Amino acid sequence: MGVRRRVGVATVAALTAMGMLGACSKDTEADSAPASAGQITLVVDSFGDFGYTALAKEYEASHPGVKVQLRSVQKLDDYKPRLTQWLAAGSGAGDVVALEEGILNEFKTQPQNFVNLMDQGAGELEGNFLPWKWELGKTAEGQLIGLGTDVGGLAVCYRKDLFAKAGLPTNRDEVSKLWPTWDEFIATGKKFQAAKTGAKGFVDSVTTSFSALLFQNGETNFYDKDGQLVADSNPTVKASWDTVMQMVDEDITAKLQTWSKDWEAGFKTGSFAVTMCPSWMLGIIKTNSGPANAGKWDVAAVPGGGGNWGGSWLTVPTQSKHPKEAYELAKFLTSPQGQVGAFKEAGPLPSSPQALDDPAFLALKNDYFSNAPVGAIFGTGAKALQPVVLGPKHQAVKERAFEPAMQAVEQGKLTPEQAWAQAQRDATKEAKL
Repeated sequence: MGVRRRVGVATVAALTAMGMLGACSKDTEADSAPASAGQITLVVDSFGDFGYTALAKEYEASHPGVKVQLRSVQKLDDYKPRLTQWLAAGSGAGDVVALEEGILNEFKTQPQNFVNLMDQGAGELEGNFLPWKWELGKTAEGQLIGLGTDVGGLAVCYRKDLFAKAGLPTNRDEVSKLWPTWDEFIATGKKFQAAKTGAKGFVDSVTTSFSALLFQNGETNFYDKDGQLVADSNPTVKASWDTVMQMVDEDITAKLQTWSKDWEAGFKTGSFAVTMCPSWMLGIIKTNSGPANAGKWDVAAVPGGGGNWGGSWLTVPTQSKHPKEAYELAKFLTSPQGQVGAFKEAGPLPSSPQALDDPAFLALKNDYFSNAPVGAIFGTGAKALQPVVLGPKHQAVKERAFEPAMQAVEQGKLTPEQAWAQAQRDATKEAKL
C-alpha cells in the first residue's frame, strides 16, 4: 500500500484534519450510484485499508469526469480467489487492482491479464520508487505490471493501559528497551501474564510473531531464489518456528486466529496487550479498536531490530474498459504525495524516496496512538529496507500450511513436532496447486 506526491498543500491540510480514517476494514464498497452522463467510473480493488478514501475524493474533485469506487475485503485470503476468478473470466475485476507481495509472483506469471504500464508512459516514474520496489513490479519478460505502494517497516503496537495494570513501563522508549531480543520479549510476556490483568494473553497470536520473524531473519523463507520450496530446510523458517513455539510453551499468546472476528474484537476488548505492527497495521488497529480506545495504544521497537513485512503494487487489468484513465489514477495513488496521504490516513509506509525524505512526512504524529511520532518511527531507515524472496505460492504456504499448524499447537491439539510435520506436508500440497 502506498502513494506519491503531486497533490498540493490543500490536500495535506485536508488529510491532516481527517487523521488516520479507517476506510476498508471489512467488505466495503464506495457509493455505487450510477455515474452521471459523460462520467466514467473507475473501480479500485484492494484488501485491508490502503488509505485511499480522502485521495479518491480529491481525485474526483480534480477530474470531474471520473468517479472512483473503492472496493475492499479485510482478508487477503478472501481477496485472492475472487481476483483469480475475475481474471480467468475476463470480467469483474476493478480498473485498478492491488497485488500484495505474497501473491505478486503468482500473478506475474499471467502477464496477459495486465496492462504493460510502460506503454502508458510509466517509464518516467521510475525515480519515484525505491529501486527494488520498481523492479519487483516487472514480469520475467520485463513487462511493468505494477506501481509500488508501500513497504512494511516493522514495529510493535501495545496497550499502555494493560501495561500499566501489569506494572510494566508505558513510555515507548522504555518499552522498546524491554525487548531488544525475542528472548527478552518472551520474558516480558511472562511477567505480563503473571500480573493477571484480565487479558487472554500478552501477544495476540503466534502467527503475527511468526510473520515478523520470517521477514526479519533472512532474505528467503519458504522458497529459495530459484523458486523451489525449501520450507523444510531453510534455517530462517525453522528458527522462526522455534521462537513462536517457545511463546506457546510459555503460554503468552491469546490464542486468537489472525483476521478472525474474535481477533478483530480483541483489539476493542483488550484480549491482548501487544501485536506485531508493520506500518499498514496502524489503520487496522484503529478501525478494530474504535474511538473508545484512542490514546490507549502506542508504538515501540520490534524485537531483533527492523524488518520488512508487507507491501503491494497497483496494476491495471487488461479487461478494464478505461486503461488509460485507470493508469492515471494508479499513478496518482502511488505518487510521492499520494503515498504520504495514504500513510496519514491508514499507515502504509511509502516506497517513494521523495516521500520518505519529506520533512513533513518524518514529522508526522498519530494522535490515536498516543501522538506517537510514526513518521520517524517507521520512516527512519525505511530506504534501507530490502525485499525478502517470496515464491509463487508464498501466501498459500503461510496461511494454509504453517499458520493452521501453529494454531493447532496453541490450542493443544498437536505437539510442536507433529505440527511441524503437518506444516511440511501441507506446504508441499499447496505449492503444487
